[in-house]
Amino acid sequence: MSHDRPAPAFGLVIVGDEILSGKRADKHMPKVIELLAERGLSLSWVRYVGDDRPRLQAALRDAFASGDIVFSCGGIGATPDDHTRQCAAAALGVELELHPEAKALIEERMRDVAREQGQTWEPERSDNLHRLNMGVFPRGATIIANPYNKIPGFSCTGMGQGAVHFVPGFPVMAWPMIESVLEQRYPHLFARQQRREQSVIVFGAIEAALTPLMEQIEAAHPAVKVFSLPSVDHPDWGRHVELGVKGPVAAAEAAYADLLAGLRATDAPLGPELVRG
Repeated sequence: MSHDRPAPAFGLVIVGDEILSGKRADKHMPKVIELLAERGLSLSWVRYVGDDRPRLQAALRDAFASGDIVFSCGGIGATPDDHTRQCAAAALGVELELHPEAKALIEERMRDVAREQGQTWEPERSDNLHRLNMGVFPRGATIIANPYNKIPGFSCTGMGQGAVHFVPGFPVMAWPMIESVLEQRYPHLFARQQRREQSVIVFGAIEAALTPLMEQIEAAHPAVKVFSLPSVDHPDWGRHVELGVKGPVAAAEAAYADLLAGLRATDAPLGPELVRG
């Protein structure tokens, strides 16, 4: 990728009724944020989708069209409530097919299990044939190795150059697989541009009153984002707004200097300054 072009954004799709019903708490988003941050990257968006084929297909169609790098967690098994593989194929407009590398890995796993249990592996047994469905991926997919139990995930790229990497919902499998995808496919993006977040506490502030200054800073410094985080009952600072900027280090520093100057020109009561990144 040319370094003249902006780096692609990272997205996350989390699949499963159990997340939306509250039966299970999502652990993927904070972990993906952590894995990206360790490499100087950040998560741009997250989408939660239940086990509903039309909604999941629409979410994946958007991901494939986005041009982003997207991780999709969950729903790639072979039980009736797993729809991710089918929806990915439909979103891409391709057929599903048994991936030869996935087939070999799944058969290797079944042989391992049979050996561990002191049994003879019977490849034509109905349950073993059913397990091969876990290797049925959209045509053109590439596999993602699973160090936990060898049952692979898969990756596909859409017409809009959105690359979606599909992993299981189980964190013990998903997280090493996501990390391996980052290490093997995207090292050229790591710490591509050091980023900075700088902010200041504005005591007794109201966001509406700060909006013109925020708009002015963003217009003057297009490489940064201005943010405001209001609080009405902070134990130390009481009612306040944390007002700041984030972006590439040099751009953020210049924008923050202008932000402080603008606040001081209004005699806004300022508190602690915060720096992250």
